[in-house]
Amino acid sequence: MIRSRFILTSFGLCVSTLALFAQGDGTLRVKAKPGRTGVFINGKYLGPAANFASTRTYNVPAGEHELKLVEPRYEDFTQKIKVESGKLTEVSWTMQKAAVPTGPFGELRITGGDKFAGVFLNGKFAGHVDEFDNFAQRVQLPAGDYELRIVPAGGGAEHKEQIKVGANQQVWVKLNK
Repeated sequence: MIRSRFILTSFGLCVSTLALFAQGDGTLRVKAKPGRTGVFINGKYLGPAANFASTRTYNVPAGEHELKLVEPRYEDFTQKIKVESGKLTEVSWTMQKAAVPTGPFGELRITGGDKFAGVFLNGKFAGHVDEFDNFAQRVQLPAGDYELRIVPAGGGAEHKEQIKVGANQQVWVKLNK
């Protein structure tokens, strides 16, 4: 009885895996420097390229896609890629430094929520929540008004609000876990 359950379970896992590949998914791994670089496919945020120096992988439908790498302190990188069903597509890229903004600056802190959720300020990717959520992490921004949008990496309800960052001030946004 146990052996037949194991065989049926193994068969079920094989069928599930084959069904996944039959749907045309491949795997994407982006080795970006810096690792906190945001990975986008066809304009949709997938998550960071790495977490604690460990490269992440993402399931992506087979076919041609536009890959965009975004990190706020660097120039955006865009490339067409081809993902094959059941195969790993790997892209390596070192981001190029962008011009340094001028002050005066304020700070933004975010706590709670999905740690890989994308943070967007005025429509531009600014990082993921985990980069803003402990005593030593925050982002410095030129003082001004911002539209803040937080997009969960796995999909789900977005958080949107208007914030005002003052010179030498810290703005806290607290999300529900």
